[in-house]
Amino acid sequence: MKRYWKILIFTLLLSTQALFGTQVMAASDAIYTTHFSDKALKGYDTVAYFTQGKAVQGSKQFKTTYQGAVWWFSSKKNLIAFKAEPKKYAPQYGGYCAWALGADNSLAPGSPLQWTIYNKKLYINYDQNIQDKFLANMEDLIESADQRWPKILE
Repeated sequence: MKRYWKILIFTLLLSTQALFGTQVMAASDAIYTTHFSDKALKGYDTVAYFTQGKAVQGSKQFKTTYQGAVWWFSSKKNLIAFKAEPKKYAPQYGGYCAWALGADNSLAPGSPLQWTIYNKKLYINYDQNIQDKFLANMEDLIESADQRWPKILE
């Protein structure tokens, strides 16, 4: 019976290492996606932030791949606009939290519901509290994050 427990514990330790190893690799992807999906912005339409001024859920009917992630759009028109100029519409810092990169030199998940457009660029943040901190010191945080991106991915 002791041998069974040793094998079980050893297996759990290996599983934990594999899980953390995957998280580290995922954290260095150029575009933030969740561990269980390859969708950028969790499937929200990145063009809609610019054209409709709000977060709009995309559809698998209108999708494309860019920088290793799948991007969903709410309309064919938005899909075409993104394909023509992906750098114009893609969020800064790959959709990672702009505040975390600027203030803490770290990568944190971004929420597609916490966003702002500044100087024609889309910035995503972790949650409302972090979004408020970002907006309070946005120019300095952007300057700092711009210097750190994309070196932090290495």
